[in-house]
Amino acid sequence: MRIGLYPGTFDPITEGHLDIIRRASALVDRLVIGVAINRDKGPLFGLEDRVAMIEAEAAKLSEQTGIEIVAHPFENLLIDCARDVGAGLIIRGLRAVADFEYEYQMVGMNRVLDDTVETVFLMAEARHQAIASKLVKEIARLGGDVSKFVTPAVNARLREKFG
Repeated sequence: MRIGLYPGTFDPITEGHLDIIRRASALVDRLVIGVAINRDKGPLFGLEDRVAMIEAEAAKLSEQTGIEIVAHPFENLLIDCARDVGAGLIIRGLRAVADFEYEYQMVGMNRVLDDTVETVFLMAEARHQAIASKLVKEIARLGGDVSKFVTPAVNARLREKFG
């Protein structure tokens, strides 16, 4: 069984993330969405909320793709999380060249830690390349319309947070 791990903070999950999840589903038999517990980032949504949003969206995608997609919170090293869930493949989404430099370093370090786990980069679709959770939160906080960047359910959660 090919198990893939798609890690991130997902604060909140966006259409860009969902695009990568959809496309990653074609590469694996089971996809684990690794929800990072990153206390340094100070997420808008708590872990439980982020996991709930991912599970709701993943259920729809699982039904469409026939692939099991599950959320898995983690606070350890990414490579250790991959081992914990049995993933032989880490999936990373790229929006721009700037993303690549950081990701390239991470792949090198992960390969030294465990060279049996491969990393695959998926470029976001052109219409999703500008979407970043940080920008979505900023637009929502300032009263802007983020409905083109997130699902209706996530949009409702953002409106609850920002009024």
